[in-house]
Amino acid sequence: MNGDPVGLTGATRLAGVIGDPVRHSLSPILHNAAFRACGLDWAYLAFEVAAGSGGAAVAAMRTLDLGGLSVTMPHKGDVAAAVDRLSPVARRLGAVNCVHWEGDDLVGENTDGAGFLRSLAEDAGFEPKGRRCLVVGAGGAARAVVLALRDAGAQDIVVVNRSAQRAGEAAALAGPVGRVAGPDAAGAAIGQADLIVNATPIGMEGHTSQGNRLPLDPGLIRPGRIVADLVYHPLRTLLLEAADSRGAVTVSGVGMLLHQAGLAFEHWTGQAAPITAMREAMLGHVSARDDPEQGEREP
Repeated sequence: MNGDPVGLTGATRLAGVIGDPVRHSLSPILHNAAFRACGLDWAYLAFEVAAGSGGAAVAAMRTLDLGGLSVTMPHKGDVAAAVDRLSPVARRLGAVNCVHWEGDDLVGENTDGAGFLRSLAEDAGFEPKGRRCLVVGAGGAARAVVLALRDAGAQDIVVVNRSAQRAGEAAALAGPVGRVAGPDAAGAAIGQADLIVNATPIGMEGHTSQGNRLPLDPGLIRPGRIVADLVYHPLRTLLLEAADSRGAVTVSGVGMLLHQAGLAFEHWTGQAAPITAMREAMLGHVSARDDPEQGEREP
């Protein structure tokens, strides 16, 4: 399969991702492509780790001297409590998606927000400084995006979410430029936003009752606005298709996935991530998986 490690030796350095579930992860495709492109004797695997065992996985990383660890749900909080140190961003979010070595210390990092900003710059030429932004959702991905937009100098960051309390907690990460828009104010906020981000699972293929839904009324999107969807399966969600028809510039979730992985690679290896090789491997795998003539394949 594309992305499988080859040529393993006694000196091969191992990295991996922990999650529950995790077998669907595209991270092995991305990272093994990166290791091959850079000629590194590394390999990357997916480890199914049961909920509540994130701290034990960090201990295993230390014992086995793993070169790096990616962290997905439900372990981001447990891992944050188990590492030796947290980066400033990971500390503010209380969540870790990447663990790397600094000397003898294991450092917890969160690369989601920075990966999102890189995807905006690369795919849409968008810089948040001085701009109005709206984020739909208040979960972990939404919180990372809100904090990154705040640190990048956004003028106004509006959070829209079904739970007003969770929306308030996410908006608080943006400090004085963060606010919550309830049902009555959401429409006006969408119309005013330069950037609209869907950070919910709505639109995700295979997600119960979500794949054929929209997270917001696309009629509120104005031409020329940037619309980003963190969902990457399918590559073109209903939201992106609707936004495109309204004359908006669209950014798929592939970019954030790609660049957060690239940042993790850089933390582990000290080398610049081969983004082009990683993107080609991921898109090639997704295209093959979704090809009806080949049938569904597991990542």
